[in-house]
Amino acid sequence: MSRHDDGDSDNRTPVQLPSRIPLMRIRQRALPLALGLFLSVNVLAGQAGFRTVSVPGLPADPEPVPVALFYPTQSPERTIAMGPFTVHAAMGGVPEAQVKGLIVLSHGHGGSELGHASLAEALARDGFLVAALRHPGDNWQDQSLLANGPARYFSARPQQASRVIDALLQDPAWKDRIARDAKGPRVGAVGHSAGGYTVLALAGGRPELQRLATHCSDNRAADPILCSVAPTGEPAVTPSGQLDQAVPALADSRVRAVVALAPLGAVFSARSLASIQIPTLVYEAELDRYLVPRFHAEWIAQNVSGVELHRVSNAWHWAFMDIPAMPISTPDGDIGADPPGFDRPAFLKQLGKELPAYFDKIFELSPG
Repeated sequence: MSRHDDGDSDNRTPVQLPSRIPLMRIRQRALPLALGLFLSVNVLAGQAGFRTVSVPGLPADPEPVPVALFYPTQSPERTIAMGPFTVHAAMGGVPEAQVKGLIVLSHGHGGSELGHASLAEALARDGFLVAALRHPGDNWQDQSLLANGPARYFSARPQQASRVIDALLQDPAWKDRIARDAKGPRVGAVGHSAGGYTVLALAGGRPELQRLATHCSDNRAADPILCSVAPTGEPAVTPSGQLDQAVPALADSRVRAVVALAPLGAVFSARSLASIQIPTLVYEAELDRYLVPRFHAEWIAQNVSGVELHRVSNAWHWAFMDIPAMPISTPDGDIGADPPGFDRPAFLKQLGKELPAYFDKIFELSPG
């Protein structure tokens, strides 16, 4: 889970498969579709546009969801500092008539919708509409969601992301721009840390709260940072006096591929992960101390059939975030810090090539 007041291909090496895990395969997956079943989209824009919207909240949690939209445009980009992060985009630029698809971007615990701006810009320049949401109750300004108990925390995040998908697929400004094919609107999701959990829940993984509590009871010394911040305590009591411990179904069938960056995974059982049937790409930070890979990224990769796993060599947990212009402290040190020898700008540049190519392949699109 990430905290915020919020490439180089040589840094990415495939993980060797343990022979005891026959279901895990490090390979690329595409969804084969017969020619002519969908409208091919080749967006020619080379610029990223930017605007913000506010999505109405859920009936049970009416707080609006702030969303930063990145999208393809012909309008000229400019560089603008926004708090500790920098956006390179055309502010309010005119969107292209059609986008390749919708990608929802989920930040980590205590994070920001702008913490992965460079990745959102790269996807937008490739032709996608990117909706980077600020999770209500779990962002740099407000972390009250944790106080509501683990059931609410782990259910609210995916529900908030689904609410953003609802809104944009119904929005007159965007619904006709988002490309469709024989399977419906093209929708994908990317998430970092707790955002990685979020997109895996959208893909069909179902959190099992007792599993996380047991994990921290058994492995606190080996996974200390996660177990110091994870909501593993007693469930909250609802206004009716009942214990809030049930987690509803969270899968969103509109999401057709996910990318999980240094994800929180210990909350999922092997059975739950095996239920994920859509293309899944997982990135592991080799030296991650916030979410120790063997309990999280590697656990996910061992149990999701057909998963593609990339290990980023010599990387800490924050490698997937843009470097802020000011120090931002976390339980795992400064967000902008990296191990000696790790070139984060080069890695983010490479990631900005790999993820658009991945979604192009999944949706069988030509590069933008």
